[in-house]
Amino acid sequence: MPKVAIVAALEREVRGLTRSSNRVEQRYEGRSFIFFERDEMVVVCGGIGLEAARRAAEAVIALYRPTLVQSVGFAGALDGSLRVGDVFSAAVVIDARDGTRVEIDGAGRHGALVSFMAIAGVKQKASLAQAYGAQAVDMEASAVAAAARARGLQFGAIKVISDESSFEMPEMARFLDAWGRFRTPAFTLFIALRPWLWSRVARLASNSRKAAKALGEHLERFQHELSQASGRMSEKIAAPPPPARPAPQAAASTELSARSHE
Repeated sequence: MPKVAIVAALEREVRGLTRSSNRVEQRYEGRSFIFFERDEMVVVCGGIGLEAARRAAEAVIALYRPTLVQSVGFAGALDGSLRVGDVFSAAVVIDARDGTRVEIDGAGRHGALVSFMAIAGVKQKASLAQAYGAQAVDMEASAVAAAARARGLQFGAIKVISDESSFEMPEMARFLDAWGRFRTPAFTLFIALRPWLWSRVARLASNSRKAAKALGEHLERFQHELSQASGRMSEKIAAPPPPARPAPQAAASTELSARSHE
């Protein structure tokens, strides 16, 4: 059974899957990546942002040859009706850099996800909603979509809402390095010296935990369904073919031949 590749930004977004997976380090084009292998699924956490997502997607495609690539992780709500913990399976992914749209087939998908180049605050969320008619925003999906489509692979995007449309994100862009990794110690020091941000950061942390739990439960169901499908396919392949039954004409000919011998 070909593997499904999941590309996430951070491990904490998909910890429910990575916790019980086989951790493998491999290099691709001079860079080191950590892959989490589990049954028919492989997960790579490439970092935050479009460039980091592109690198991770290209690496997992080249090394594992999956047939389906999924962009999975946190997203911000642009639609006021979406709440923290809501799982969002996009029908369309839009790249805010050039307006490129990728349509995604499949049941249960709805709405549009726009990939933006920075962490969106309240005003930016409103602008993106108006400009693209999108319901959610992330920073990686369109790059993963481009990598998958360039190689003729199926693509999907499963996101969970971690911040609602009215939630103002704290200043975080300066704490991302060139690899898309979040510099947590520097951010912690920055927040520690600004007490007026403590409640907002505490709320963000609580929202992130709730979102990760909801996404983990959704992915566990997805993984279970994938394993069941793989099991059914294996049984079908292993089952011996039914004995061949002679065609009616052949059977009649055999009977006539026997009678003539008598």
